[in-house]
Amino acid sequence: MDTDGSLILVTGATGYIGGRLVSKLVADGHRVRVIVRSPQKLKDVPWAGSVDIVQGDLQDRDLMREVSKGVGTLYYLVHSMGSGKDFDRREAEIATIVSEAATDAGVRRIVYLGGLHPDGVELSTHMRSRTQVGQILLASGTPTIAFQAGVVIGSGSASFEMIRHLSDVLPVMPAPKWVLNHIEPIAVRDIIHYLVGALELPEGLNRTFDLGSREVLTYAEMMNQYAVAAGLPRRTILALPVLTPRLAGHWVNLVTPIPRGMAMPLVESLQHDAVTVEHDIDEYIGIPEGGLTGYRRAVDLALGKMRAGEVETSWAGASQPETFTEADPLPSDPLWAGHTVFTDVQTYSSTASPDRLWSVVEGIGGENGWYSWTVGWAARGWMDKIAGGVGLRRGRRDAKELLTGEALDFWRVEELVHGERLRLRAEMKVPGRAWLEFRVAPDGSGSDYYQRAVFFPYGLSGRLYWLAVLPFHGFIFKAMARNIARAAEALPGGSEPGSRPATAAPAPSGV
Repeated sequence: MDTDGSLILVTGATGYIGGRLVSKLVADGHRVRVIVRSPQKLKDVPWAGSVDIVQGDLQDRDLMREVSKGVGTLYYLVHSMGSGKDFDRREAEIATIVSEAATDAGVRRIVYLGGLHPDGVELSTHMRSRTQVGQILLASGTPTIAFQAGVVIGSGSASFEMIRHLSDVLPVMPAPKWVLNHIEPIAVRDIIHYLVGALELPEGLNRTFDLGSREVLTYAEMMNQYAVAAGLPRRTILALPVLTPRLAGHWVNLVTPIPRGMAMPLVESLQHDAVTVEHDIDEYIGIPEGGLTGYRRAVDLALGKMRAGEVETSWAGASQPETFTEADPLPSDPLWAGHTVFTDVQTYSSTASPDRLWSVVEGIGGENGWYSWTVGWAARGWMDKIAGGVGLRRGRRDAKELLTGEALDFWRVEELVHGERLRLRAEMKVPGRAWLEFRVAPDGSGSDYYQRAVFFPYGLSGRLYWLAVLPFHGFIFKAMARNIARAAEALPGGSEPGSRPATAAPAPSGV
């Protein structure tokens, strides 16, 4: 174990804030240890090979004493979304075990992230527990910095995902009266700035700090600003006094993919205003370079609109980029986080060589057609023209060769890796964004064909559109995969038809 106190211990590294903090600490050159119950959750995160991963439970007193040895700063970023009569007690017990281990091991500082709330009001179980944990850490004997923040804005944040999914799905939203409460949101990148900055605070400092963007909005205003950023019409939000927190929690669970066990405490925590009352942190750490991130800019970052100067990034960039920012998704984020995505995936094992199969893929569209239900594709083109779109009449520049960026019927070639991958972005009129991707790979003497349709719906109309065309996708895309493979096998000098049957991925669904 390390003994010089330069080691940083992060609890909650599989969580939303913890995973992003570790990434930043590693990028800054710090030595980091994480303790997690399930190390397999970290197998795909980019920093997994750069930290000391300890498997264990925070309730294990002996293990906590051991992993705290040599630690200078301990980040306490664990908090379960839960309820029940034992919830407060369990959270308090864990905080006590961790803080006692830190004190015994000589940890110089604990850094905690709690919730922003007004004084003198009856808090929900969720907020009361977070406040209690902060009090335990502050009274532990180990100097503690207890940050208090409200709604955190970033892709994957439970608070932001609730705003995203509610705004995407509901053009008219009946809501509890708390949608008119005042909230001071904060961007996840600013949260990480303060957490990292806590490493340089004076030793012995033991206090709370309020964190916020200095921009106060109502929850209704936050939903409508999100809608504008996402290209949706402004939402009509009806504040009703009859919706109790429990009913509102069930409603959120019903219309969004957020689990009920998380929706309930999220809704309960919104019962009161959440606005900073002091800005003392400015005297100790200072605001981030370039200033605090406003709500609209934070939403744009969460939607991927402001990375590397791009107006928009595509769904293909959703995997971990080489240059990670706090607004980017992590593999450890929950499955319900992120944009709603509908997909249709088809695969085919062909006896044709990869070169022959690729020649058919690159020749798709224009006079060569789309290899399934010609009448249907033509009808879709005419519908697009009537709606003011480009239709299918643009065709293609060359019958055999494609170039990145050029038009192809009502698609645009967004990415092209000759012989391997073709991705088309839809320019037809649809209530959302759509792509069609083709991949070819060698498989023994033959080749594997992979085809994926991806659709990001805009609001309720986008979801209804996908449901309306779903029955047609069932045979159009399957036939396309089969016919492209057979066309490759029938090319002069190629193999005779005889490939193995096409296999569809699991039924298309929202993610």
